[in-house]
Amino acid sequence: MTDAQKDLRGWAAARKGVWSRLRLTSLRLRLVVVFGLVALTAAVSASGIAYWLNREAVLTRTQDAVLRDFQQEMQNRAALLPENPTQDELQHTAGQMANSSQRFSVLLVAQDADGKPLSSSSGALDGFTLADVPKSLRTAVNDKVDSDKAEYHLYWQRIVEDDKPYLIAGTKVIGGGPTGYMLKSLEQEAKDLNSLAWSLGIATGLALIGSALLAQAAATTVLKPVHRLGVAARRLGEGKLDTRLRVSGTDELADLSRTFNNAAEALEKRVADMAGRDEASRRFVADMSHELRTPLTAITAVTEVLEEELEAETGSVDPMIEPAVRLVVSETRRLNDLVENLMEVTRFDAGTARLVLDVVDVADQITACIDARAWLDAVELDAERGIMARLDPRRLDVILANLIGNALKHGGSPVRVTVREEDDAVVIDVRDHGPGIPEDVLPHVFDRFYKASASRPRSEGSGLGLSIALENAHIHGGEITAANSPEGGAVFTLRLPRDEPKKED
Repeated sequence: MTDAQKDLRGWAAARKGVWSRLRLTSLRLRLVVVFGLVALTAAVSASGIAYWLNREAVLTRTQDAVLRDFQQEMQNRAALLPENPTQDELQHTAGQMANSSQRFSVLLVAQDADGKPLSSSSGALDGFTLADVPKSLRTAVNDKVDSDKAEYHLYWQRIVEDDKPYLIAGTKVIGGGPTGYMLKSLEQEAKDLNSLAWSLGIATGLALIGSALLAQAAATTVLKPVHRLGVAARRLGEGKLDTRLRVSGTDELADLSRTFNNAAEALEKRVADMAGRDEASRRFVADMSHELRTPLTAITAVTEVLEEELEAETGSVDPMIEPAVRLVVSETRRLNDLVENLMEVTRFDAGTARLVLDVVDVADQITACIDARAWLDAVELDAERGIMARLDPRRLDVILANLIGNALKHGGSPVRVTVREEDDAVVIDVRDHGPGIPEDVLPHVFDRFYKASASRPRSEGSGLGLSIALENAHIHGGEITAANSPEGGAVFTLRLPRDEPKKED
């Protein structure tokens, strides 16, 4: 296939695609086109029928008048000629016949006394001779017909010469007389019919324009409520649940508006109920977390004393109860972390979480996070100093602690942390060398309280760490994604803007 053929095929496909989209997406256009086609069909049909009826009426009326006059002239004048007239007699009679009310040309043909053929025309139309008469008409005129009334009949034809229409007729005097031919121009009738055709064409065009305007008005009447419904549906989708449509009339569109209002009202009530229950749940979690902090503080103080006793060399704790004491200590820490996480989640849900921004060196922040948790031997850091960003150091520490801690817990060491710059963002990759994340788990790793398998051994995590990390990334205007590395292991990618995020109105 040549390049020209490819271009032509591509152009045709593009044109087809544009027309398809236009045809399928514009209801207004379809209504106008349908109205236009109906009006055009009706107008063309009516104009065609009217033109045909008027044409037959005009031509038939003119033709009947001319033929009747010609036949009358043949009976009154040509029949009075002798059987063998002279040239002058033919000429004089043809001139008299042509002076009739219809003003046609006459050609008379006869034989003189010696049997020599004679012909003479009226001269009204230059050059009207026997050669101008169609052979079929001459044959029909000269043939005898068995009839009780007459041996010869009047015959006629419509012909066109030099783009001009004519009526030509011929007959023969019964009982031995001249043969007469008549030629009548129909040019005036053709002009009248052309004027009629133009008038009908203009009327058809006006009908088409009127139908388009009518279709536009009808489309506006029909589509305006549909447009209002679409706008209301978009507002409803944007969360403006108090959106309602003005209902007027009793037609199907009014019923549709009532149905929309009822659905919007039911949705608003349902969302309000859900919001109320959600608010009550958040308030309960916040209140519960706050109430737990006081006794939990006391319990934590006691467990710290017990832990010091466990670590003391005097061995003051009974070996029989030592496992129970260690369990109490670990569970108290876990409960303390859970309460803190719940309070953090509650602040995010309530929208009260705020950033305390500062310009920090990202590599220093990661090093500080790893060092504070004694992960230096288990984490490999690949980050250049000097990558500065405007971030909240505390929240960045929370994000890194959750991502690295999750990698160490579920993926195993060594965990590799890589920092790079992309456009106006800082990208931090945390990769482990474990078995990776199952494909069915990947979409849910950031869900609250989600655990990959209900049958796995009980872990120390609350299921909130990754969710809190994601919320902290979002409040910075960033994002966290999870994937599996082709070389093995899971990769969590943190992307944070280097500048202060824009405040939402």
